Amino acid sequence: MDLDNDYPSLADLRRRAQRRIPHFAWEYLDSGTGDEHAVRRSRKALEEVVLRPAVLKGAPKADLSVDLMGRTYDMPFGVSPVGMAGLFWPKAEYLLARTCVKQNLPFGLSTVAAAAPEDVAGDIGEQGWFQLYPPEKLEESLDLLKRARAAGFHTLVLTVDTPGASRRERQRRGGVKTPPVITPRLLSHVAMRPAWAMAMAPLGMPRVRALDKYPKEVGADGKVGLGRHRAVDLEFFKQIREAWPGKMVAKGVLIPEDAVMLRDLGCDGIWVSNHGGRQFDAAPGSAEALPGIRAALGPDFPVMLDGGIQSGLDVLKAVALGADMVMLGRGWLWGAAAFGQTGVDHVAHLLREDLLACLLQMGISRPAEARGKVLFPAI
Repeated sequence: MDLDNDYPSLADLRRRAQRRIPHFAWEYLDSGTGDEHAVRRSRKALEEVVLRPAVLKGAPKADLSVDLMGRTYDMPFGVSPVGMAGLFWPKAEYLLARTCVKQNLPFGLSTVAAAAPEDVAGDIGEQGWFQLYPPEKLEESLDLLKRARAAGFHTLVLTVDTPGASRRERQRRGGVKTPPVITPRLLSHVAMRPAWAMAMAPLGMPRVRALDKYPKEVGADGKVGLGRHRAVDLEFFKQIREAWPGKMVAKGVLIPEDAVMLRDLGCDGIWVSNHGGRQFDAAPGSAEALPGIRAALGPDFPVMLDGGIQSGLDVLKAVALGADMVMLGRGWLWGAAAFGQTGVDHVAHLLREDLLACLLQMGISRPAEARGKVLFPAI
């Protein structure tokens, strides 16, 4: 099979992934909250960006590297942390980490992934970013930080946009909870996806391994939950900032004033995100919010973005609007579910090749040179 011709875009991988992932898991991965306006808003904001092409520039020698918070990455995109990634394809967290090491890209691991920080310690190299979803008890959050640091994670991503659970109605209809609970309905979904079932069978149903060591919450029905999540406030933020010795990024920022406040409180970077449209359906699209945040922070402060990215062209558009690093969540998992490690590597290849082709059309050598060449919208 020639992946470059048979699966020349992330959309092709998405279609194959949907055919291989059980319905309940697909609904978890693919859905937003409410009527999913925020999901569509992120895509629409990117689709409307028009860049300035150029002629008579020859073939500039491309350099995709980016310097970010004291490190140099080979390309301006990376892996966004996704909760329960190992549910969508067995050991997905390991596959993603290995591609990031090979390609020198940032690798994000969520607190609520199916792999704990210690599990992937041998696979993350120097690429590790750990995303903290704070448990209710401060001591558990502080312990998670120590574990992440010991496992080799150098950058902390503090989630600031989840003061409470969102409804995520489509996910509820799909029948999946975190952690997943096996029911006859879910078993019927699994039976229709034999490749997933066979790959998952030796491992068992994924769980949130990072939280195994902490006391669990038992509901009225006798079922064990994950424990309560803590809403981040100013006091908690300061405690985490003091406890973490490395770089720290605030993820889930959409308002310029919030970005400036978080910078002044000691963040080393701001991550523009509407949480994949999964938290607040009235939120702006990430790319819609980005220019105002870049303007408020100035040209040099590190800014990341996720939301709606599906191609190298989308990466370039996000950089043109002000991002230094562009993170993808769902796209990498489409590759993992479609072809395992080969599929994850193929995602990196597709993004790189598309990005290079777009630089050529614009007559520029580096993605950051696209800033100032946005024809629409006016920024």
